[in-house]
Amino acid sequence: MNNLKTLLHLPKRSRDSIVLLFFLSFISFLSFPQNIFAVDAPAETAKEAAAPGVELPQFEAGQKPASSPATEGQPAAEAGTTTAAVEEEEAGPVQYRAFFGIDSRLIVWIVSELHLMFAAFVLGVPIFAVIVEIVGFKGGDIKYDKMAKEFTKLLSAAFATTASLGGLLGFCLYGLYPEFMGHMTNVFAPTMYIYALMFFGEAFTLYGYYYSWEILKGTAFKKWFHILLGVMLNLFGTGLMFITNSWATYMMSPAGVAPATGKLLSLYHAIYNPLWMPVNIHRLIANVCFGGFVVGAYAAVKFLGSKSEEEKAHYDWMGYVGNFIGVGALIPLPFAGYWLGREVYSTSPVMGNIMMGGAFSWTFIIQAILIGMLFIGVNYYLWLGMGRIRGSERYTKFFKYLIFVIFMCFAVWLTPHNLPLSGEERAMIGEQYHPFSKYFGVMAAKNAVVNLIILATFFSFLIYRRSNKGEMVPFSEQGKSGKIGIFSAVIFCLLMLVSYAISLNFVELDANIKIFMKPIIRALYIQSFAICLAAYLTFKNKGKLGQAILFAVTACIAVLYFWYYGFEVMQKANLVLRYLSVTQVAIVMSCLIMNAIIDVFMFRKAKLVGGIEWGKMPVRSQYALILLCVVIVILMGLMGFIRSGLRMDWHVYGILQDTSQWAYTPSLAYMGRIVGLIVVLFLGLVAFVFWLAGLGDKKEKAKEHEYGEVSADYEE
Repeated sequence: MNNLKTLLHLPKRSRDSIVLLFFLSFISFLSFPQNIFAVDAPAETAKEAAAPGVELPQFEAGQKPASSPATEGQPAAEAGTTTAAVEEEEAGPVQYRAFFGIDSRLIVWIVSELHLMFAAFVLGVPIFAVIVEIVGFKGGDIKYDKMAKEFTKLLSAAFATTASLGGLLGFCLYGLYPEFMGHMTNVFAPTMYIYALMFFGEAFTLYGYYYSWEILKGTAFKKWFHILLGVMLNLFGTGLMFITNSWATYMMSPAGVAPATGKLLSLYHAIYNPLWMPVNIHRLIANVCFGGFVVGAYAAVKFLGSKSEEEKAHYDWMGYVGNFIGVGALIPLPFAGYWLGREVYSTSPVMGNIMMGGAFSWTFIIQAILIGMLFIGVNYYLWLGMGRIRGSERYTKFFKYLIFVIFMCFAVWLTPHNLPLSGEERAMIGEQYHPFSKYFGVMAAKNAVVNLIILATFFSFLIYRRSNKGEMVPFSEQGKSGKIGIFSAVIFCLLMLVSYAISLNFVELDANIKIFMKPIIRALYIQSFAICLAAYLTFKNKGKLGQAILFAVTACIAVLYFWYYGFEVMQKANLVLRYLSVTQVAIVMSCLIMNAIIDVFMFRKAKLVGGIEWGKMPVRSQYALILLCVVIVILMGLMGFIRSGLRMDWHVYGILQDTSQWAYTPSLAYMGRIVGLIVVLFLGLVAFVFWLAGLGDKKEKAKEHEYGEVSADYEE
């Protein structure tokens, strides 16, 4: 305050000088990040204008082509003066703009990734919030309803931030990349209007869903109407994601436009491009996983700050639910990622080779580390969670085997195929690849260990479920619901396995290659028989034996046999490898679905050995939840970089080229710094948003306390 008074008493000229100095310092601060985050830009790729020899496509029919340089011998008068050329250039359409001297791509990268992360949270949380509310309503347990409301409170706090970042991203794109956004508007203008209308629908249903929670209580009709609002919220959110995914995937695999001119031919094909549905499925599962782990971290922070045993118990349970949701979505996520990667290869072999064997190959090693950390952290939390369950001591003997399996699989998954060797090291080895580790670096080995990690994680969850379960009730006493559930699971798994086996008979391949399909078809039928056998043993009150047989058959086929057979297919019939990978996915998924349904009905009415003491968790378990949140945020930032970077120097791959000075592939070090900055910004914003949401709770508790004191004084 004294400094302010001193400043006001200065002469006017001195004050003006100080203001001018402050303004210049502010401009210098804006340009400071460019000096930090652009040091790795290759000098040969930085360019201030369009690359020589690159001709941009003409997007408008009848558009006048760009003027060509003056030919030799042409009079200088015809070329015009330098001033006239500059004026003509300034009068032409603007392709790129800078952001106060900072790399425009850097600004769009950070803003779009932050928006994507908040949007993933806003989309993922309402999905399981509505499911938890339905479970609480059908079961009559009020604590589920309270937790669903708390989930939605986090959602409402983050929604405004998501919308603000989305608006900022729109301004950045239209302001910094006007020509590119002009092309996207020409193609997707109708969908942009639909997007705006659906955004209003999501906003209205979100706040209606949250603020009508207490109003729509009391009767079944009111509660179902409230649940309907939640369902509508999810439909609007999913629709928004599908629309934006069509824009993003069009940039990677454009369709529905004329390649030479970029003129729109079919809006349907532009939306339903080859990568649209794989990205939709992958992002939908990833968003649920992302939301679950973020909620788990929120509960962990609240648990660490809790002062009463009741609060610790509540947030311990909330953290368990968030982790369970994250695990449930994490298990099928590698399958969805494989489907997306396979479609990238099918759409553009060049892009696929760059993804797995070129400039982005080492980013997938980083991805393997992060995914391995997720699976290790999830299992570690489950094992710690068994400590709060009386009777779980019977299953602790399995931990050492599961730890060994997961870490060995993680080591294989982490091993690269092509090691960065020097000339001397290559001469010592005698070949380009290591004679031993080269067998662990190919997809046949990696697919096998990924499936084994998933099976091990699922086994950890099963023993957690039955930790406090004792003597089982005979299956004959489970009623019609048990029989319907088992039969439904069997029919679903058989349809998935048998239908795919039949379709493989009609794949058009050469005769010498098609013979390699027979073992794959035979494996699908063997798995189908194991499914039926597990169901039969369950009906005979031997469900545990049925589960064990199904686990064993699945591991032998999808892990051991397909690991060996994958190498043979790679050498002799590489085209069959994609069908082999899909078969692995189908076999493992059928095992997970069937064993989960058997476990649910087998232990549904089992006697309890002991109860669950919520809140009796070591502090390190909460740090594990926080670590899972940090890792999933880093993973999302990394995969966003890979998806966008695969286009290299193209805005729209093969149609609209990026001719700006930032059109180069960043180095891994540069990528690491930017992704790290994005992670810090996101976690900081999330913490701030959740802190603001918590202020309302403190205010409500203070009012309740004050009201209680006034009531007590009045009674006295």
